[in-house]
Amino acid sequence: MKIAMIGSGYVGLVSGACFADFGHTVVCIDKAEAKIEALKRGEMPIFEPGLEALVAENVKAGRLSFTTEFAGPVSEADVVFIAVGTPSRRGDGHADLSYVYAAAREIAQSVRGFTVVVTKSTVPVGTGDEVERILRETRPEADIAVVSNPEFLREGAAIGDFKRPDRIVVGIEDERAREVMTEVYRPLYLNQSPLLFTTRRTSELIKYAANAFLAMKITFINEIADLCEKVGADVQQISRGIGLDGRIGAKFLHAGPGYGGSCFPKDTLALVKTAQDNDSPVRLIETTIAINDTRKRAMARKVVSALGGEVRGKKIAVLGLTFKPETDDMRDAPSISIIQALQDGGAHISAYDPEGMEASKAVLDNVTYGTSPYDIAEGAEALVIVTEWNQFRALDFQRLKAGMAKPVLVDLRNVYKPEEVARHGFAYFSIGRGTSPMVAPVCEAAE
Repeated sequence: MKIAMIGSGYVGLVSGACFADFGHTVVCIDKAEAKIEALKRGEMPIFEPGLEALVAENVKAGRLSFTTEFAGPVSEADVVFIAVGTPSRRGDGHADLSYVYAAAREIAQSVRGFTVVVTKSTVPVGTGDEVERILRETRPEADIAVVSNPEFLREGAAIGDFKRPDRIVVGIEDERAREVMTEVYRPLYLNQSPLLFTTRRTSELIKYAANAFLAMKITFINEIADLCEKVGADVQQISRGIGLDGRIGAKFLHAGPGYGGSCFPKDTLALVKTAQDNDSPVRLIETTIAINDTRKRAMARKVVSALGGEVRGKKIAVLGLTFKPETDDMRDAPSISIIQALQDGGAHISAYDPEGMEASKAVLDNVTYGTSPYDIAEGAEALVIVTEWNQFRALDFQRLKAGMAKPVLVDLRNVYKPEEVARHGFAYFSIGRGTSPMVAPVCEAAE
């Protein structure tokens, strides 16, 4: 099939490359000329494991190309995907759909013959109705079917998620689109990946409901972690104990500094706004957002407490800046609030992240960046693990201790076992495993 992908950001680029790898002919379209020229040179605008090689392979095979031209690729396409950004709108928190609607207007002017227009971007309920209205108003004679097909990609594991999905959700109102979308996903459908057809509005809400539930799950275990610290229980063993229950499941039950990234913060907020507009408030999600917002600065207070209640003039080394490992995405990363709160207290911050340092410079000021954990720890009075990159899981504690002003480790991801770190002479503070660094209970469960 011939596919036009409007938008060459995270969702558009990953989806386009994977569709091309299925054997379809895909043209990724973006108005940012510099981005398109970079993609033509094989330079990725984002860090995603395996993406560069996948793009190169399919470009070489002639199945994947990049352009700023709109009309030609859209007119030739069987399916046109809208994969543009839907950030939170400044002022009210609603999803900003201006890019989606602008794409719809341009698509309407260029389509030829029967064309399926698919909203891949994450959008509130009813957006597909408006996209269809715009298409028909702009070009009444256009033969189109508007479909909702939300993405469920995890940054850092997006290619695997696309090729081995838990489910593929497709919302249709025109039955002609069913056959087309089945063909688009035929390589996955033949491998028995569940292909769930619903109404368009149901499909749109599935995406928001899924992200809101996962955000709520993260927030739940973070609150249990706080209780653990008060009563002397171990949140990791609790996570394992409840996660083995098939009704609950183990995923997204890892205590930490709160959620961030490109999806959960904006999608939970957009769901709340949609619910309020429809006089059906989602109180659990409203509370989830409030708890998560305050948690990040609470993590800074944990660092301050580990240093005796005062950080003014002290150097603090931060390991990990991105909101999760295996990405360079800094959007709503917990590190931002944590670092800013520590700076408000007068601390001097040094930081290291394998992929996120360049992006962090746009959102963080007065941070000294280093080349390794040992580089930034030199002279520091505390080392704080904020993002659990794999290379932070086997630190040389003797080397760290030799360079640090004080051997204090604040582990906001529970990467290490308390007694292991204490054995090397460090004061160790973690999440939900007791308040004392020397008496925290041991967790044998793999995390």
